[in-house]
Amino acid sequence: MTSLNRDAVRALQMALTELDFDAGPADGIAGPRTRAAIDEFLAARRAPAEVPPVRFAGAAKPLDDIDLPRIGAMIGVGEDELHAVMDVEARGSGFDSEGRLAMLFEPHVFYRELGPGPARDRAVAQGLAYAKWRRNYPKDSYPRLRAAMAIYEEAALRSASWGLGQIMGFNAEMIGYPTARAMVEDMVDDEERHLEAMVSYIVAAGLDDELRRKDWRGFARGYNGPGYATHDYHGRLHRAFLRWDKIPDTPYEEAAA
Repeated sequence: MTSLNRDAVRALQMALTELDFDAGPADGIAGPRTRAAIDEFLAARRAPAEVPPVRFAGAAKPLDDIDLPRIGAMIGVGEDELHAVMDVEARGSGFDSEGRLAMLFEPHVFYRELGPGPARDRAVAQGLAYAKWRRNYPKDSYPRLRAAMAIYEEAALRSASWGLGQIMGFNAEMIGYPTARAMVEDMVDDEERHLEAMVSYIVAAGLDDELRRKDWRGFARGYNGPGYATHDYHGRLHRAFLRWDKIPDTPYEEAAA
């Protein structure tokens, strides 16, 4: 600051004050208050640390036999109940043919997550968001997701369903993750994490009691909504359970010992 004359310092103080940085009186003296205001201004202008891109692929490890009885035991159900839910409500695999986390981007959810404003307008103009659900899913949802992320990353991640259990990103906080990004990156290495997320959702939605009672109608109502009977979700869950009930279970205690 010694190289600046008092007029220059005064002009700087006035400019900082106008930008809501308290530089003190415009007296042309570069005192502690002025220097602190300069430091605050520079900190505010400093480019944030570069955030690495979201990981969509990792080890892609499938479920181990022991994962079902182990995770089921956490909520007092056997592997047959979880198998039934997976057969009816989950994808066949938590990863796609390229090893990426299984994902389906939902433009109508992105529309809701963005809310009114320029970001939504931009998404609508690009065909990435619309007010009502449409059946027009591409074979690969990732290009559409990445385009949506360029508009608003977290909202885009919240607008897709993920992994084996197809957990919606907007449910991340509900099942214990701070963000949808944290949930996605926790799932990329092992389907075990997918199953744990699905069970966490069942508990958070208050459906673990129905699952323990094998109340398939009650479970289907809570998991799929009031129209569950139209697609026979309760019947399909019951039949899937009966199929698995005839198959010997993995001996969890023996394997865990």
